[in-house]
Amino acid sequence: MKIGIQIVLWVASIFFAYKIYDSINGPIKFNEEKNVRYAKVINRLKDIRTAQIAHRDVKGVFSNNFDSLIKFIDEGQFTLIEKRDSSFLEYDRTYRIDMLREIIVIDTLGTVPVKDSLFGTSLSYKNMAFIPIEGVDDQKFEIAAKVIDKNGYKVPVFEVKVKKNVILFDKNKDLIKQENETIAVDGVNGPEIILGSLSNVSTNGNWPTFFDAKQ
Repeated sequence: MKIGIQIVLWVASIFFAYKIYDSINGPIKFNEEKNVRYAKVINRLKDIRTAQIAHRDVKGVFSNNFDSLIKFIDEGQFTLIEKRDSSFLEYDRTYRIDMLREIIVIDTLGTVPVKDSLFGTSLSYKNMAFIPIEGVDDQKFEIAAKVIDKNGYKVPVFEVKVKKNVILFDKNKDLIKQENETIAVDGVNGPEIILGSLSNVSTNGNWPTFFDAKQ
């Protein structure tokens, strides 16, 4: 009986030691994996931002769906221009003399494919709609775009987002709940990673700047 009690105590000690270790190490491992996944998602969002800004520069608005955005990259063209200062003499009827007029001359030099300019030989943009996390890589980012009134001006805006629950789908639910409630200068605040805004003129994301230094 004494040996049996000792065995039970040893098993209990090992169990509680493991629980203590897991309670300390679990959040550390969660944060490490979280940051790896966030970095992958944010890097893809940066590619989407690059494509969206090019779309606006050429077409005047942002794209509201990935099919049209990818088609634009495949088929779109940037117009190459050159600006130069120039001047000429023009007779002024008021002063009855020739006066110097300065102007900016814009010359069109040609066009270059959007794809070559933004992505070179890479075809990574073909998958930009999908969340780059194994296990949910068949799911897409949410995307929207519209034109808003800002101080009397019509301004195009867009937003792309994904829920943290999707990115961290297989992780500890309690830790995910805590992450969704994050409010910190060095964290991604709120339950989603968001690029852009449908209410403000912005092409920024809601992530801290250290993610921008990650490759």
